[in-house]
Amino acid sequence: MTSALYPTFARADLAFERGEGVRLFTADGTEYLDFASGIAVNSLGHCHPHLVKALTEQAGRVWHVSNLYQVPGQEELARRLTENSFADAVFFTNSGAEALECAIKTARRYHYASGSPERYRLITFEGAFHGRTLATIAAGGQPKYLEGFGPAVDGFDQVPFDDLDAVRAAIGPQTAGILIEPVQGEGGLRPVPFATMRALRALCDEHGLLLIVDEVQCGVARTGKLFAYEWSGIEPDIMALAKGIGGGFPMGACLATREAVKGMVHGVHGTTFGGNPLAMAVGNAVLDVVLEPGFIDHVREMGLRFRQGLARIADEHPGIIETVRGEGLMMGVKCRVPNKELVAALQAERLLCVGAGDNVVRLMPPLIVEASDIDAALDRIDAACRALEAAAALRRASA
Repeated sequence: MTSALYPTFARADLAFERGEGVRLFTADGTEYLDFASGIAVNSLGHCHPHLVKALTEQAGRVWHVSNLYQVPGQEELARRLTENSFADAVFFTNSGAEALECAIKTARRYHYASGSPERYRLITFEGAFHGRTLATIAAGGQPKYLEGFGPAVDGFDQVPFDDLDAVRAAIGPQTAGILIEPVQGEGGLRPVPFATMRALRALCDEHGLLLIVDEVQCGVARTGKLFAYEWSGIEPDIMALAKGIGGGFPMGACLATREAVKGMVHGVHGTTFGGNPLAMAVGNAVLDVVLEPGFIDHVREMGLRFRQGLARIADEHPGIIETVRGEGLMMGVKCRVPNKELVAALQAERLLCVGAGDNVVRLMPPLIVEASDIDAALDRIDAACRALEAAAALRRASA
């Protein structure tokens, strides 16, 4: 039977009936360890009781009123996000791409309001992924996402990853800011060196630019800090969030300093669904858990355990795994075989993961993962590597 869906996804032949914690179950009861987390979305795993309670209670009160009226949950979540970050103001969205669109518009309007409307261009980096809208695919600059959609949206100057000389050379009279993921996700789990983040902050200060961080994937404790920019000891001017902040419910946010947001006055930006009561109830529930004393310490501990285990497996299977990358529970392995082969082998071992650029496999369990789950995943990764080695040996013998 032909699907009525757009054929834009190469979906695995898997469907899940229910989830619990770090596990998903098919209709026949087959259990999978979920180290994909819906692409770093299910920060607290599946059916976390606090999130379920928050959502169902809100669903029994009011779902949607639009931003024509006050939404108390927005005020609460915005206050908590600003109290725990560099920011002074928040705009809520439905997705990461929308959060990035808001960030881009905020940067442009800042310079417009400052009397420099010609400053609208952003410097971005090779390997970046910022979303699927026309502006965000232009910001990411990857040909496979740009192809066939006409001329790329103007206003983005891409430079090589971690090349400060190239950044300096790209700064000109039209430059508005620098947009960067502190850890590239789709680009292959590449953390930006802390010294580079500090140097970018200094360049922005020197040239009157805004530093924008894309923490759609790496934010909300994923790297072992509440926000990944904290590792380098700097503060951005604007930040885009999504994925983990909703714990599985679609939502995003653009955070900014009071100075950076000065151009975003009444009527210049808006959203119908962004910040709706359901999303705000879940977002606040996520922060209830993530901000509990010891929670982020647990993420760091589990991340270290996972990294050490992955390093051991890489040493034992050098023909399969080249290097281990990432921070906290945002880990990846760069493969010597096509990463699709390792993804398939892991799925056969009932471990879910996600491919990425630079021939990397992403492993991003829910932040509630326990040591026993980490150890079970490591056993399955080891078994998948052994299966690939056995298959390669069989091919050589039959050649």
